Amino acid sequence: MTMASVSATNPIQSPVRTSRISSLYLSPIKISPTSVALKSRSVASRASAVAGLAFSPLPDNVISRKNKSPPDNLSIKFLGFLALNQRLRRRGSTEFPLVTAAAAGADGREVSDKPKSFGERFPFLITGFFFFMWYFLNVIFNILNKKVYNYFPYPYFVSVIHLLVGVVYCLVSWTVGLPKRAPIDKELLLVLTPVAFCHALGHVMSNVSFAAVAVSFTHTIKALEPFFNAAASQFVLGYQIPLSLWLSLAPVVIGVSMASLTELSFNWTGFVSAMISNIAFTYRSIYSKKAMTEMDSTNVYAYISIIALFVCIPPALIIEGPKLLQHGFKDAIAQVGLYKFMSDLFLIGLFYHLYNQLATNTLERVAPLTHAVGNVLKRVFVIGFSIIVFGNKISTQTGIGTAIAIAGVAMYSLIKAKMEEEKRGR
Repeated sequence: MTMASVSATNPIQSPVRTSRISSLYLSPIKISPTSVALKSRSVASRASAVAGLAFSPLPDNVISRKNKSPPDNLSIKFLGFLALNQRLRRRGSTEFPLVTAAAAGADGREVSDKPKSFGERFPFLITGFFFFMWYFLNVIFNILNKKVYNYFPYPYFVSVIHLLVGVVYCLVSWTVGLPKRAPIDKELLLVLTPVAFCHALGHVMSNVSFAAVAVSFTHTIKALEPFFNAAASQFVLGYQIPLSLWLSLAPVVIGVSMASLTELSFNWTGFVSAMISNIAFTYRSIYSKKAMTEMDSTNVYAYISIIALFVCIPPALIIEGPKLLQHGFKDAIAQVGLYKFMSDLFLIGLFYHLYNQLATNTLERVAPLTHAVGNVLKRVFVIGFSIIVFGNKISTQTGIGTAIAIAGVAMYSLIKAKMEEEKRGR
């Protein structure tokens, strides 16, 4: 923008030559010739920048000095800012000064303005929710599962239903992409098959025990599982088990023995099947260590469930198939009705899958020591609630033996978890 014939005494009354720009800067203060020259060069450069914008200045024949009042200083500065911003954008730089920068903390790290989610602000509440749902689903599964056995005592078929509902759940989850299905090849299939076989055997034998004896007694016997794990680790895998772990297992063996001797619902079918379940789950742990893979735990558990389902179907058809066709289904429907029978089977299958999945998710959120304590408390909750719900009468010796066994499991879990944390810290 140019300025001509400016009087030093009365600049407002000085004749002004119309500019090629539709705005003119008029200063009411005294201006020296030097400042006029500098101002002219500065405004001229801004005018050339404005010419490169998407819009053009108004032509002379449109501007009328009579009806066009000169704009103020703010308009000139705004036009200059637009020109500068346009040049920066053409050069590929970030807009200036309209740039959104992250605030810097006192330690120099960037602090995002994005608000934190509820889980990020209160992680302990989310972890507590996982523990609650793990306990809740486990207790509900054990209680509802035992109620089904009271009018439908076919544990092989019920075990198939547990896995079938879980497999359908996994297939639906894969279909919607939650989670995304991980591909599996022949080599991984061969590695997971022994794990799935042990999982199927342990699951079926657990259900046979649940159907034969009280839920509290089955869980008391299953408290011996750490003893079998330690024995297999030392004598099968060749790991050296510290003396402190063996000593912590002594109360478990003593407590289970005391509880078994005076258990009112004791029978050899329930006892032996629970022991076989302990051995099967022990070997499942051994094969799981050998089958370590980069696949996430959710997909691994889904594939194991699918393979285990095919393992469980043949014995269910052979052992219980004829009885089910003759009178098994008819008797159950006659007692509770078709709708309740079908809904009970579906719910126990859903609860079985969900509580196992939540146990894995909880382990991923907490330290092994915390998970070990939580697992022991879960068994206490299941035993306690099953006694209350079903009104099982237990002798004083059975109660003391169960408490001793649980205390031994707690000591074993704490010592083992602490050893694993020390090994990781090295």
